[in-house]
Amino acid sequence: MFCRAILPFLLLAQLPAQDRPSSCSNCPTWNVAQPGFRLFGNTYYVGTHGLSSILITSPQGHILIDAALPESVPRIVDNIRSLGFRVEDIKLILNSHVHFDHGGGLAELQRLSGARMAASPWSADAMMKGVVPRDDPQFGAIIPSPKIETKVRTFKDGAVLEVGSLAVTAHYTPGHTPGGTSWTWRACEKDRCLNMVYADSLSAVSEDGFLFSRRSQYPHAEDFEGSFAFLARVPCDLLITPHPEASGLWDHLEQRKTNREALVNSNACRIFTASLREKLKERLATERKQ
Repeated sequence: MFCRAILPFLLLAQLPAQDRPSSCSNCPTWNVAQPGFRLFGNTYYVGTHGLSSILITSPQGHILIDAALPESVPRIVDNIRSLGFRVEDIKLILNSHVHFDHGGGLAELQRLSGARMAASPWSADAMMKGVVPRDDPQFGAIIPSPKIETKVRTFKDGAVLEVGSLAVTAHYTPGHTPGGTSWTWRACEKDRCLNMVYADSLSAVSEDGFLFSRRSQYPHAEDFEGSFAFLARVPCDLLITPHPEASGLWDHLEQRKTNREALVNSNACRIFTASLREKLKERLATERKQ
């Protein structure tokens, strides 16, 4: 039976973003305003202080990755416009994973821009149904993102998605959800180019009583290691994560005031992967004691 506790939130999700109350207890903190800024080259941060949203720009149109909360849409729109770009020029919207804190604003931003949308098969199905699937570790604990009313195209692992001169590569990185996706692309300033990595969340977070180590509950447990292996080997000069503090973005941004290279670290993905592996190890050790 669908969890009754989330039914009131389904009604809230139907409200326009500007009229929608906070979606969760953490959401006011996640939704604190953050002025948009350039990360590197044609890549900009347009999210809130607590949740990333990334705009990759070109004269032929833009790509947006992630849309934070339903109530974050006005902040994202304001950031895009304040940086001199038009929401209407977004041609493709992508997602890391479809939880409401990263996919909550997708439907509204798609409506405002008219952009096409693409996601992994698992995520696309959840988006078009407007549900949290039962094999999501947080099923029953989180609310669904608003239903996408347009068709969401799917792609295979390693697919290259293009908008004009832009090209981003999709990498399946399941674990946090079965449909998690990380994204890579190249961003350039004059004759210097960096390997940009938007690494999906890979934390083992779940509803109470859920065991990642129990195959009957989560048959995808081995997917974590495949995702870790990808992040450890991918060329990675500038790491971005859906929750910006996970990659130390705000500390690095403060350091950039005196060191213009503070965001750049070719070891960032390997360091990040090592911390993720350790946290999963701790989670599984805790489960074995239960």
